[in-house]
Amino acid sequence: MPTNQEYWLSGPVPRIPPLLQPAAHALLQSVREIKTYLTDFPEDHLWENPFGSASVGFHLRHITGVLDRMLTYADNKGLTEEQFHYLKNEGNGEGAPSSQQLIADFESKVNEALDYFKNTPESILTEERFVGRKKLPSTVIGLLFHAAEHSQRHVGQLLVTASAIKDQLFRNE
Repeated sequence: MPTNQEYWLSGPVPRIPPLLQPAAHALLQSVREIKTYLTDFPEDHLWENPFGSASVGFHLRHITGVLDRMLTYADNKGLTEEQFHYLKNEGNGEGAPSSQQLIADFESKVNEALDYFKNTPESILTEERFVGRKKLPSTVIGLLFHAAEHSQRHVGQLLVTASAIKDQLFRNE
């Protein structure tokens, strides 16, 4: 598939149930866009907050964490202490991995999600699930769709932040 063609125009992802195809396409598109737009991104600006916006590093960690949490809820489980710790530190760049490791972590989590999709019967997609300590109601498909659209939303924000940083660096040269 040509890399300039969006995933949703490329046909079905093998073995993904038809109702989960849009979520699979959105997650795969997120990985591609992150890899494309962060090529040669200056590592020393990963945790910069231009104009008070969230950093590129935060977005990379956050989309991985949200995807992980939504898969946990879809699996009808509660969050672990490790997941709470990750959530608490999503915006903390101190001792954080490199951008390439953060991208690899997200891609790995997307691959885990795709495997989850492949093993999710369509018959359970409307089953009720609960989110967070307040046990807010959702469904399996609601959680999986939210994970995908939330990733896309943060990828868009990440791309704007990365562009602003690159533009500022270019102007200062």
